[in-house]
Amino acid sequence: MKINKIKKLLVHCRTSIKLICLIAISAFLILGAVILIYKPIYSVTLNGEFIGYSKDKRELQKKINDYMEKGEGPNIAFVQIDTLPEYKMCMLKKGIVTNDDEIFQKVKQTGTNYYTYYAIVNDGEEKLYVSDFNQAQEVVKQLKDKNSANKETIGLEEKYSTELKEFASVEDAVAKLYVEPPKQVTQTKKIASNVTARGNARISTSNNVTGKKPVLGISLIQPISGKITSRYAERSSIRSGAHTGLDIAAPYGTGIKAAASGTVIHSGYKGSLGKLIVIQHENGVQTYYGHCSSLIAKVGQTVSQGQIIARVGSTGNSTGNHLHLEIRINGTPYNPQYYLY
Repeated sequence: MKINKIKKLLVHCRTSIKLICLIAISAFLILGAVILIYKPIYSVTLNGEFIGYSKDKRELQKKINDYMEKGEGPNIAFVQIDTLPEYKMCMLKKGIVTNDDEIFQKVKQTGTNYYTYYAIVNDGEEKLYVSDFNQAQEVVKQLKDKNSANKETIGLEEKYSTELKEFASVEDAVAKLYVEPPKQVTQTKKIASNVTARGNARISTSNNVTGKKPVLGISLIQPISGKITSRYAERSSIRSGAHTGLDIAAPYGTGIKAAASGTVIHSGYKGSLGKLIVIQHENGVQTYYGHCSSLIAKVGQTVSQGQIIARVGSTGNSTGNHLHLEIRINGTPYNPQYYLY
């Protein structure tokens, strides 16, 4: 009995193995036939509309991503494409032609170019435009070297726009912006008149940095939160001397808080610092808030600690949106990181 059962089991196993082999061979033959006739490609749609077939969606999408990041042509910062193509894998006959280049061109047509360039500003007003930062810096430098009467109110601003402005050469820009300095007596009267008209007190521009840490006698809070991009006493090609403050990067329009209560003694454009707020506190302490996009607090206004006094921008000698923060005591700048951040 046991031998008969074993024989039956072996016969059953052989039959099963033959069946499995037959199924596997059939599946292999069917798969081979499919591979010979069909190939896997990607159907591509944009905004729900079929626009073609792609042989390699990774390569096509990488090409689109690179285009969005860099664009094509001079002064393009990036390209905004609101809707990206969608891909769906399908099996089609090998005779079907893919059209990746045509798909790419159709996607490009939906993009919006954002250009980057620099505006030369005088007292906060855009006067003309140059192609890059080095040209803008050279214009400002030459105006200062020539002792142009507007050298303290000339600055530069980085611009992003969907419209590309007409650019001036460095030579033309200097020629158009240069103002013959008046005689010393006239100049003194003009400055005094300006201060009276604006109500702005004279503020220190000394760049004599020091490692000392005097006691302020007041408590401070952080005007904004953000990443420190340039520290006190650092030197770089965009400055004429050591850095007298702390640069904190933040998005355009971020509200800037008063670090302590006090009286606003300056609210206006100030050369390389662009739109600037200066607050006078107790014990001869002053805080400076530079490169603002807009100024909220006015000269003579008493502000409380934490009150929004301005908004982050990139006016003056600046390469991006950030706050330039200074702490001065009797006109001398000290390291803000001794007290904040």
